[in-house]
Amino acid sequence: MKDSLTKWSSFILPWAMSHGVRIIVIFFAAIILNKIIKKFIEKTVRLAIQPDINASTMGEKQREETLIHIFTAAASIAILTIAGLMIFAEIGLMIGPILAGAGILGLALGFGGQYLIRDVISGLFIILENQYRIGDVVDFGIASGLVEKVSLRMTTLRDLDGTVHHVPHGEIKKVSNLSKYYARVNLNIGIAYSTNIDHVIEVINKLGNDLAAESPWKESILKAPQFLRIDEFGSSSIIIKILGETLPLKQWEVTGELRKRIKSTFEAEGIEMPFPQLVIHQKTNIEKP
Repeated sequence: MKDSLTKWSSFILPWAMSHGVRIIVIFFAAIILNKIIKKFIEKTVRLAIQPDINASTMGEKQREETLIHIFTAAASIAILTIAGLMIFAEIGLMIGPILAGAGILGLALGFGGQYLIRDVISGLFIILENQYRIGDVVDFGIASGLVEKVSLRMTTLRDLDGTVHHVPHGEIKKVSNLSKYYARVNLNIGIAYSTNIDHVIEVINKLGNDLAAESPWKESILKAPQFLRIDEFGSSSIIIKILGETLPLKQWEVTGELRKRIKSTFEAEGIEMPFPQLVIHQKTNIEKP
């Protein structure tokens, strides 16, 4: 019994003093390195991300926290993997077959998950560049609607009909954000050629100023809708353009109210808004007596 204990102690003690100490050092070094890299990533991201003066403080903080989480998670996985392999080598396990198996597994996952990797990388750039956020109205070409959720792999939209679209980031080729910073009232209307243009300009500008001064519309309007130009000479009318600026997502409400007021005011002011009409002449055959 004493011989066995002596034999084991003569083996364990030297192993613990060499390999055991190294394992402890590797373990604590991995923890400390992980904390240092996490702090470094956090400071780097906050310095690298340019603050958007038009975005809310909460939105900017959410974007930074998302990027910090992504980078720190990737760094932690890399550090723990390397530390684990080093500990296996100290224990006496052959890490060569493990690395070979990991390489084969990584190759298989690379072929099977190439679209997943593409989606994740595209999502990372979408968040990094702040192309859109939750609450924005966007148009991807393949789908459009209100952004309800943004993950690293896909964006969830809900359109005006209530249909939910799940769009992988790798499928997004173009992003049109309809609600970033501000929106515009962009309205074209037709008036008759015989109309006094100066009178129309006066009426439209007064309508826009009155709308921008009344509640609840004044809370949504940044720049009162005003006459901009004669946009086109149509076949039966002169097309004029009205332009204004509103808060994001408020342009449709303001434009609808402006249309309603233009219709009633033009009728009261005697301004004609022509529309296509078809006149049919019927020939009557009169028999001679």
